[in-house]
Amino acid sequence: MPLLEHLRELKNRLIKAAIGVLIGAIAGWFLYDPILEELQAPVRDIAQRTGGISGVNFSTVGSPFDFKLQLAIQIGLVISSPVWIYQVWAFIMPGLTSKEKRYTLSYMAAAVPLFLAGVWIGWIVTPNVVRALTQFTPSGFSNLIDGREYIDFVTHMVLFLGLAFLVPVVLVGLNAAGILPGKTILKAWRITVLLVFVLAAIAAPGADAISMFMLAVPLLALFFAAIGLCLLRDRSRERRQAKMVEETESSADTPTSREDLDKF
Repeated sequence: MPLLEHLRELKNRLIKAAIGVLIGAIAGWFLYDPILEELQAPVRDIAQRTGGISGVNFSTVGSPFDFKLQLAIQIGLVISSPVWIYQVWAFIMPGLTSKEKRYTLSYMAAAVPLFLAGVWIGWIVTPNVVRALTQFTPSGFSNLIDGREYIDFVTHMVLFLGLAFLVPVVLVGLNAAGILPGKTILKAWRITVLLVFVLAAIAAPGADAISMFMLAVPLLALFFAAIGLCLLRDRSRERRQAKMVEETESSADTPTSREDLDKF
Protein backbone atom coordinates (compact mmCIF):
# COMPACT_ATOMS: atom_id res chain seq x y z
CA MET A 1 0.00 0.00 0.00
CA PRO A 2 1.47 3.42 -0.98
CA LEU A 3 2.41 5.90 1.75
CA LEU A 4 -0.44 8.31 0.91
CA GLU A 5 -2.99 5.51 1.22
CA HIS A 6 -1.48 4.52 4.58
CA LEU A 7 -1.82 8.10 5.80
CA ARG A 8 -5.37 8.31 4.49
CA GLU A 9 -6.24 5.04 6.22
CA LEU A 10 -4.64 6.29 9.45
CA LYS A 11 -6.68 9.49 9.27
CA ASN A 12 -9.91 7.55 8.74
CA ARG A 13 -9.16 5.24 11.67
CA LEU A 14 -8.31 8.17 13.94
CA ILE A 15 -11.55 9.93 12.98
CA LYS A 16 -13.61 6.82 13.75
CA ALA A 17 -11.79 6.33 17.05
CA ALA A 18 -12.38 9.99 17.93
CA ILE A 19 -16.09 9.66 17.13
CA GLY A 20 -16.26 6.64 19.43
CA VAL A 21 -14.54 8.57 22.24
CA LEU A 22 -16.88 11.52 21.65
CA ILE A 23 -19.97 9.33 21.97
CA GLY A 24 -18.50 7.76 25.09
CA ALA A 25 -17.73 11.23 26.48
CA ILE A 26 -21.39 12.24 26.00
CA ALA A 27 -22.36 9.23 28.10
CA GLY A 28 -19.61 10.19 30.57
CA TRP A 29 -21.11 13.67 30.87
CA PHE A 30 -24.32 12.14 32.28
CA LEU A 31 -22.38 9.69 34.48
CA TYR A 32 -20.34 12.54 35.96
CA ASP A 33 -22.33 13.05 39.18
CA PRO A 34 -22.41 9.43 40.48
CA ILE A 35 -18.75 8.85 39.55
CA LEU A 36 -17.66 12.13 41.15
CA GLU A 37 -19.53 11.15 44.29
CA GLU A 38 -17.45 7.97 44.50
CA LEU A 39 -14.22 9.86 43.79
CA GLN A 40 -14.91 12.34 46.58
CA ALA A 41 -15.53 9.68 49.24
CA PRO A 42 -11.88 9.14 50.26
CA VAL A 43 -11.31 12.91 50.33
CA ARG A 44 -14.24 13.42 52.69
CA ASP A 45 -12.74 10.79 55.00
CA ILE A 46 -9.79 13.13 55.59
CA ALA A 47 -12.05 15.67 57.29
CA GLN A 48 -13.49 13.03 59.60
CA ARG A 49 -10.02 11.84 60.53
CA THR A 50 -8.26 15.20 61.04
CA GLY A 51 -11.17 17.39 62.12
CA GLY A 52 -10.20 19.93 59.47
CA ILE A 53 -11.64 20.79 56.08
CA SER A 54 -11.03 18.60 53.05
CA GLY A 55 -12.40 18.45 49.56
CA VAL A 56 -11.70 18.90 45.87
CA ASN A 57 -11.03 22.59 45.29
CA PHE A 58 -11.69 24.66 42.15
CA SER A 59 -9.24 27.55 41.96
CA THR A 60 -10.68 29.40 38.93
CA VAL A 61 -14.09 30.27 37.52
CA GLY A 62 -13.77 27.82 34.63
CA SER A 63 -12.28 24.97 36.65
CA PRO A 64 -15.59 23.19 37.39
CA PHE A 65 -16.37 23.00 33.67
CA ASP A 66 -12.82 21.85 32.81
CA PHE A 67 -13.02 19.24 35.56
CA LYS A 68 -16.33 17.85 34.29
CA LEU A 69 -15.12 17.88 30.67
CA GLN A 70 -11.89 16.04 31.50
CA LEU A 71 -13.66 13.43 33.58
CA ALA A 72 -16.28 12.91 30.84
CA ILE A 73 -13.52 12.36 28.26
CA GLN A 74 -11.74 9.87 30.52
CA ILE A 75 -15.00 7.99 31.01
CA GLY A 76 -15.48 8.11 27.25
CA LEU A 77 -12.07 6.51 26.70
CA VAL A 78 -13.10 3.58 28.88
CA ILE A 79 -16.59 3.20 27.37
CA SER A 80 -15.29 3.43 23.80
CA SER A 81 -12.32 1.08 24.35
CA PRO A 82 -13.82 -1.62 22.06
CA VAL A 83 -14.03 0.99 19.28
CA TRP A 84 -10.50 2.42 19.41
CA ILE A 85 -8.91 -0.98 20.08
CA TYR A 86 -10.70 -2.29 16.99
CA GLN A 87 -9.51 0.68 14.95
CA VAL A 88 -5.91 -0.13 15.88
CA TRP A 89 -6.44 -3.69 14.70
CA ALA A 90 -8.22 -2.57 11.51
CA PHE A 91 -5.34 -0.23 10.64
CA ILE A 92 -2.71 -3.00 10.74
CA MET A 93 -5.02 -5.67 9.25
CA PRO A 94 -4.44 -4.86 5.51
CA GLY A 95 -0.75 -5.72 5.83
CA LEU A 96 -1.41 -9.15 7.37
CA THR A 97 -2.00 -12.55 5.86
CA SER A 98 -5.32 -14.32 6.42
CA LYS A 99 -3.73 -16.51 9.12
CA GLU A 100 -2.23 -13.47 10.88
CA LYS A 101 -5.59 -11.72 10.72
CA ARG A 102 -7.18 -14.58 12.66
CA TYR A 103 -4.45 -14.36 15.29
CA THR A 104 -4.70 -10.58 15.70
CA LEU A 105 -8.51 -10.77 15.87
CA SER A 106 -8.19 -13.13 18.84
CA TYR A 107 -5.70 -10.71 20.44
CA MET A 108 -8.12 -7.84 19.98
CA ALA A 109 -10.95 -9.92 21.48
CA ALA A 110 -8.77 -10.54 24.53
CA ALA A 111 -7.53 -6.94 24.74
CA VAL A 112 -10.93 -5.36 25.39
CA PRO A 113 -11.91 -7.40 28.50
CA LEU A 114 -8.34 -7.21 29.82
CA PHE A 115 -8.31 -3.43 29.51
CA LEU A 116 -11.69 -3.15 31.22
CA ALA A 117 -10.55 -5.53 33.97
CA GLY A 118 -7.49 -3.35 34.59
CA VAL A 119 -9.66 -0.24 34.73
CA TRP A 120 -12.00 -1.95 37.20
CA ILE A 121 -9.11 -2.93 39.48
CA GLY A 122 -7.71 0.59 39.22
CA TRP A 123 -11.10 1.97 40.23
CA ILE A 124 -11.12 -0.28 43.29
CA VAL A 125 -7.59 0.45 44.51
CA THR A 126 -7.53 4.21 43.81
CA PRO A 127 -9.45 5.14 47.03
CA ASN A 128 -6.86 3.16 49.02
CA VAL A 129 -4.07 5.10 47.35
CA VAL A 130 -5.76 8.43 48.12
CA ARG A 131 -6.26 7.46 51.76
CA ALA A 132 -2.67 6.26 52.07
CA LEU A 133 -1.18 9.45 50.63
CA THR A 134 -3.43 11.82 52.61
CA GLN A 135 -3.13 10.04 55.95
CA PHE A 136 -0.12 12.22 56.73
CA THR A 137 -2.32 15.32 56.97
CA PRO A 138 -1.78 16.62 60.56
CA SER A 139 -4.74 16.72 62.92
CA GLY A 140 -6.62 20.01 62.68
CA PHE A 141 -5.18 20.91 59.26
CA SER A 142 -7.18 21.26 56.06
CA ASN A 143 -6.52 19.44 52.82
CA LEU A 144 -7.94 21.22 49.79
CA ILE A 145 -6.97 19.31 46.64
CA ASP A 146 -6.88 21.10 43.30
CA GLY A 147 -9.53 19.63 41.01
CA ARG A 148 -7.26 19.39 37.95
CA GLU A 149 -4.51 17.62 39.88
CA TYR A 150 -6.99 15.24 41.46
CA ILE A 151 -8.60 14.18 38.20
CA ASP A 152 -5.15 13.73 36.63
CA PHE A 153 -4.05 11.54 39.54
CA VAL A 154 -7.17 9.34 39.51
CA THR A 155 -7.37 8.90 35.75
CA HIS A 156 -3.65 8.17 35.45
CA MET A 157 -3.97 5.44 38.07
CA VAL A 158 -7.05 3.89 36.47
CA LEU A 159 -5.89 4.10 32.86
CA PHE A 160 -2.36 2.98 33.77
CA LEU A 161 -3.67 -0.25 35.28
CA GLY A 162 -5.95 -0.73 32.28
CA LEU A 163 -2.97 -0.41 29.92
CA ALA A 164 -0.87 -2.63 32.21
CA PHE A 165 -3.37 -5.43 31.63
CA LEU A 166 -2.79 -5.02 27.88
CA VAL A 167 0.94 -5.74 28.18
CA PRO A 168 0.53 -9.56 27.93
CA VAL A 169 -1.50 -9.14 24.74
CA VAL A 170 1.23 -6.90 23.28
CA LEU A 171 3.93 -9.42 24.24
CA VAL A 172 2.08 -12.29 22.59
CA GLY A 173 1.43 -10.16 19.51
CA LEU A 174 5.12 -9.22 19.18
CA ASN A 175 6.06 -12.85 19.60
CA ALA A 176 3.55 -13.94 16.95
CA ALA A 177 5.11 -11.41 14.58
CA GLY A 178 8.54 -12.95 15.23
CA ILE A 179 9.90 -9.76 16.83
CA LEU A 180 10.24 -10.87 20.46
CA PRO A 181 11.19 -14.50 21.31
CA GLY A 182 9.67 -16.07 24.39
CA LYS A 183 13.09 -16.81 25.88
CA THR A 184 13.94 -13.10 25.77
CA ILE A 185 10.76 -12.27 27.71
CA LEU A 186 11.46 -15.05 30.20
CA LYS A 187 14.91 -13.64 30.96
CA ALA A 188 13.29 -10.48 32.37
CA TRP A 189 10.98 -12.32 34.78
CA ARG A 190 12.85 -11.24 37.92
CA ILE A 191 12.69 -7.52 37.20
CA THR A 192 9.07 -7.94 36.06
CA VAL A 193 8.05 -9.60 39.34
CA LEU A 194 9.81 -6.86 41.29
CA LEU A 195 8.10 -4.07 39.32
CA VAL A 196 4.69 -5.73 39.67
CA PHE A 197 5.00 -6.00 43.45
CA VAL A 198 6.27 -2.43 43.73
CA LEU A 199 3.25 -1.26 41.72
CA ALA A 200 0.94 -3.40 43.84
CA ALA A 201 2.44 -2.02 47.07
CA ILE A 202 1.87 1.54 45.86
CA ALA A 203 -1.63 0.89 44.55
CA ALA A 204 -2.86 -1.14 47.52
CA PRO A 205 -0.88 -0.01 50.56
CA GLY A 206 -3.11 -1.55 53.23
CA ALA A 207 -2.02 -2.54 56.69
CA ASP A 208 -1.69 -6.17 55.54
CA ALA A 209 -0.27 -7.75 52.42
CA ILE A 210 -3.57 -9.26 51.26
CA SER A 211 -4.61 -6.27 49.15
CA MET A 212 -1.14 -6.08 47.58
CA PHE A 213 -1.22 -9.76 46.60
CA MET A 214 -4.78 -9.42 45.27
CA LEU A 215 -3.47 -6.84 42.79
CA ALA A 216 -0.10 -8.47 42.03
CA VAL A 217 -1.30 -12.04 41.49
CA PRO A 218 -3.55 -11.37 38.44
CA LEU A 219 -0.85 -9.22 36.80
CA LEU A 220 1.78 -11.91 37.33
CA ALA A 221 -0.62 -14.64 36.19
CA LEU A 222 -1.26 -12.74 32.96
CA PHE A 223 2.46 -12.12 32.45
CA PHE A 224 3.50 -15.75 32.92
CA ALA A 225 0.56 -16.99 30.86
CA ALA A 226 1.82 -14.73 28.07
CA ILE A 227 5.33 -16.18 28.47
CA GLY A 228 3.91 -19.71 28.28
CA LEU A 229 2.04 -18.91 25.07
CA CYS A 230 5.14 -17.29 23.58
CA LEU A 231 7.32 -20.31 24.41
CA LEU A 232 4.75 -22.69 22.91
CA ARG A 233 4.57 -20.59 19.76
CA ASP A 234 8.36 -20.50 19.50
CA ARG A 235 8.56 -24.27 19.84
CA SER A 236 5.86 -24.75 17.21
CA ARG A 237 7.62 -22.28 14.91
CA GLU A 238 10.94 -24.11 15.33
CA ARG A 239 9.30 -27.44 14.48
CA ARG A 240 7.75 -25.96 11.34
CA GLN A 241 11.05 -24.44 10.27
CA ALA A 242 12.89 -27.72 10.88
CA LYS A 243 10.27 -29.57 8.85
CA MET A 244 10.59 -27.06 6.01
CA VAL A 245 14.38 -27.46 6.02
CA GLU A 246 14.03 -31.25 5.86
CA GLU A 247 11.56 -31.01 2.99
CA THR A 248 13.84 -28.59 1.15
CA GLU A 249 16.86 -30.83 1.60
CA SER A 250 14.95 -33.94 0.52
CA SER A 251 13.60 -32.18 -2.57
CA ALA A 252 17.11 -30.98 -3.41
CA ASP A 253 18.56 -34.47 -2.99
CA THR A 254 15.96 -36.25 -5.12
CA PRO A 255 17.04 -34.87 -8.57
CA THR A 256 20.67 -35.62 -7.77
CA SER A 257 19.85 -39.23 -6.97
CA ARG A 258 17.98 -39.62 -10.28
CA GLU A 259 20.89 -38.15 -12.22
CA ASP A 260 23.20 -40.64 -10.55
CA LEU A 261 20.91 -43.51 -11.56
CA ASP A 262 20.83 -42.29 -15.16
CA LYS A 263 24.61 -42.14 -15.25
CA PHE A 264 24.78 -45.64 -13.82
